[in-house]
Amino acid sequence: MLIHQPWLRIGNDIRVEYEQCLREGRDVAGYEGVVNAFVAMDNELTLKNEAAVEALDYEMAHAPIREDYPFAEPSDLPGILAASPLAENPPALPPCPPDAALMDKLTGAWIGRIAGCLLGKPVEGWRRDLLWPVLKGTDNFPMNRYIRASEFSPELIKKHNLYTGGCFADNVRYASPADDDTNYTTFALKLVSRYGRNFTPDDVAEGWLAWIPAFSTCTAERAAYRNIAAGYRPPETAVVKNPYREWIGAQIRGDFFGYINPGDPKTAAEMAFRDASISHVKNGIYGEMFISAMIAAAAVQSDIREIIETGLAFVPAKSRLTADVREVIELYAAGKTADELIEHIHTRFNEYSANDWCYTNSNAMIVAMALLCGNGDFGKSVCLAVQTGFDTDCNGATVGSVVGMLKGEGGIPEEWYAPFEKRLYTSIEGYNLVEVADLAKKTFDLLGR
Repeated sequence: MLIHQPWLRIGNDIRVEYEQCLREGRDVAGYEGVVNAFVAMDNELTLKNEAAVEALDYEMAHAPIREDYPFAEPSDLPGILAASPLAENPPALPPCPPDAALMDKLTGAWIGRIAGCLLGKPVEGWRRDLLWPVLKGTDNFPMNRYIRASEFSPELIKKHNLYTGGCFADNVRYASPADDDTNYTTFALKLVSRYGRNFTPDDVAEGWLAWIPAFSTCTAERAAYRNIAAGYRPPETAVVKNPYREWIGAQIRGDFFGYINPGDPKTAAEMAFRDASISHVKNGIYGEMFISAMIAAAAVQSDIREIIETGLAFVPAKSRLTADVREVIELYAAGKTADELIEHIHTRFNEYSANDWCYTNSNAMIVAMALLCGNGDFGKSVCLAVQTGFDTDCNGATVGSVVGMLKGEGGIPEEWYAPFEKRLYTSIEGYNLVEVADLAKKTFDLLGR
């Protein structure tokens, strides 16, 4: 029933709002009792009290920030750039490569995103107590290749109640299946093609309504979609009844802005802001700016640490995202292994909590870890991103996009694109089935040169 569709109403997600407000430093501790009372209600009773839940959501979302809160996190572009010391004068980057090499990089970025998404898609939502036994049971741990349903033994299927009909690599035919992680990349291509490089947040919102089916959106995007359809305009669309405003949704949407700004991370980050601000605030926005800037840098830089640092140049220095990603960088520099970093991330965040599992920062830490420990090796990088757990398809896609841009199509072994034959299905109007070669060519034609 429509009324029970997730993310269209607050309902029991009032707990998500409460935890989100605590993260933002809002003084909401006194609300925990009433929040728990709403959470304890069954669905029918919650529906009857929806107006009261919405009122509580509004009150908490507008509570003052605690005086002892240590972070400074604006959600407007001038404020973000002012709080990011290197944003106005980023380090000089090498020039773009020749056209042929750049086309190879763009093709690699598209392939990398699709392959990384496909690697993580069939196990999205799996926690480590399921994911790791299945990987070990198929001789794929540490992860080094796609998961194939044909490798599930009858014993493994019975023990873990596995469904073998999902989008595992050996079930894919002709093209990679549609997914939000690739939908938004394709959407951005259509957005810039239609509205130009100076598109506005209003253009993004209009494009969503025109080209994306509502139920192809999730969490913050669906809440924002509902708000757009109800007549709100950005940036208000990001905050009205949207407890997911710092979840990973924007972080998966920014790749294309990096693609079309090779060597220009500032413009990539600013485009990412215009996109992210219709559905996210604070670290939700920063995640998209961080990824877009990294991808723009990966077109011209070769050192993974430098690429990550370039991305962080466009994130407020006193933000949670900067602190969390720097934590990974420092632990890696201190000699921590991938296994140790994975354990550290799982200590910091609880994969059984929706707010942790889908949070921008926990997943950004995974992206940074996979990039550093993968050190430019495509297969190792995407496998580390997925093996860690949390939002597996999002992180696999993002890491694949960065490394794909860094290494180009020629740096991605054929095994990673063989299942989908360099084709992609999407839910974007007019782009139902697309060839990677066409996507790369259209991307090249939109470069800011």
